[in-house]
Amino acid sequence: MAALPAFEASARHQSFSRAADELNLTHGAISRAVAQIEERLGVKLFVRRNRRVWLTAAGERLLKATTVALDGLDQAIEDIHRHDKSSPILTVSCEPSLAMRWLMPLLGDFREANPDLNIDLRLAGGPVDLLADGCDVAIRRADYGISEHYITTRLWPEYAGPVCDPECWETILSRDLSNARWLHTRTRPDAWDDWKRSSGSTATPASEQYFDHFFFALQAAVNRLGTAIGPLPLVADDLASGRLIAPHGMAPTGYDYVLITLDPPKRDPRVALFFDWLMAKAADMEHAISPA
Repeated sequence: MAALPAFEASARHQSFSRAADELNLTHGAISRAVAQIEERLGVKLFVRRNRRVWLTAAGERLLKATTVALDGLDQAIEDIHRHDKSSPILTVSCEPSLAMRWLMPLLGDFREANPDLNIDLRLAGGPVDLLADGCDVAIRRADYGISEHYITTRLWPEYAGPVCDPECWETILSRDLSNARWLHTRTRPDAWDDWKRSSGSTATPASEQYFDHFFFALQAAVNRLGTAIGPLPLVADDLASGRLIAPHGMAPTGYDYVLITLDPPKRDPRVALFFDWLMAKAADMEHAISPA
């Protein structure tokens, strides 16, 4: 095992001298380490000629296995460091639309308030495997079955309602949803139907358009291309700034946003700090935007 790094560096550089420089060893030490492995295996790993070396077929096979093993060790060490409670890094998995439209614009505030803790943000949605994905926590909309092996902590309820440009609502749409182009998203195809059931609305669209993700549909609404179902907190900033309005108010969707962890949030001071900050930001959002 001690000799494998010398072999890997020699094979990667196709040179004992360059391997020696990389590992801060002598040329002789590298040569002896490789010879030790060859003696143990009973095969030649390199063809040596005119002070140059080339891998044999056996050497190629060993290089592949050694690279995988050493990379795995490096990753394990990095993961242990990242997920230790004293680590300066917290790896957070978050749904892309939520991250881009709400969380990322706020992370500068978190960094200023907590300069010693860096957030490594990973964009992903749906089921999460914290260990396999190398994440400490995940933020998800709880619209699917979350494994009972995780701790699920409620963050805030989701509200939603039609959102559009305020000038369009008053002039082009004449304050009537039936005059609007309804913007749909394939990730939540039933959003309009769900809102109609919860609100009792009988409105029908003048036309319709479909997008792959909520992010695009909401951006289209900002750009006056139609009216979308906007969930809080995804449209909180747009509503607060007046870029969008929710003319029929906001109603609960029946779903919550949750924090998914391996242990209770308070057990890890990094997670506890992030959780408390999230809850404070959610309170600010709900205070600024009053759902109907």
